[in-house]
Amino acid sequence: MNLPNKLTVLRVLMVPFFVLFMLTDLGGVANKWIALAIFVVASLTDLLDGKIARKYNLVTNFGKFMDPLADKLLVCSAMICLIEKGSLAAWIVIVIIAREFIISGFRLVASDNGIVIAASYWGKFKTVFQMAMVIVLIMDLGGAFDVIGQALIWISLALTIISLIDYVAKNIQVLTNGGM
Repeated sequence: MNLPNKLTVLRVLMVPFFVLFMLTDLGGVANKWIALAIFVVASLTDLLDGKIARKYNLVTNFGKFMDPLADKLLVCSAMICLIEKGSLAAWIVIVIIAREFIISGFRLVASDNGIVIAASYWGKFKTVFQMAMVIVLIMDLGGAFDVIGQALIWISLALTIISLIDYVAKNIQVLTNGGM
């Protein structure tokens, strides 16, 4: 297993620790800061694994498949925790997670036909804005950060919908004729 794939697996392994600190009092008053640090480090592994894979020609089908799933697991877990904390509306998270299920379904159908569909630029923008949204909402600093957090929520939601439409439009052949 190459370094980018190891970073992807590491990101998946960090998720339970992130959730633990988000939803328990294990770390006391430092909980949100520990959770934030874990989330930021996990998010940075997303940036790093892709850069390393492309720079050193280490792109693999495992990475194309697992990297987006690792991102979904991290971000969706964070958003579900933010519902519990009262920082994010459940309906927004449902829309975002529904998009992820639809895209995962497309990827599974494509995979059955021997096709690997990599993440699009819209999907990458969506992920970056969702990660920024999660970071601001976890920090919960109030004031101008509340406005920034709200803006990031709406931008993330818009990018979720735009990336879904783009993804379906570019890959509809996967459903209509088995990817041929």
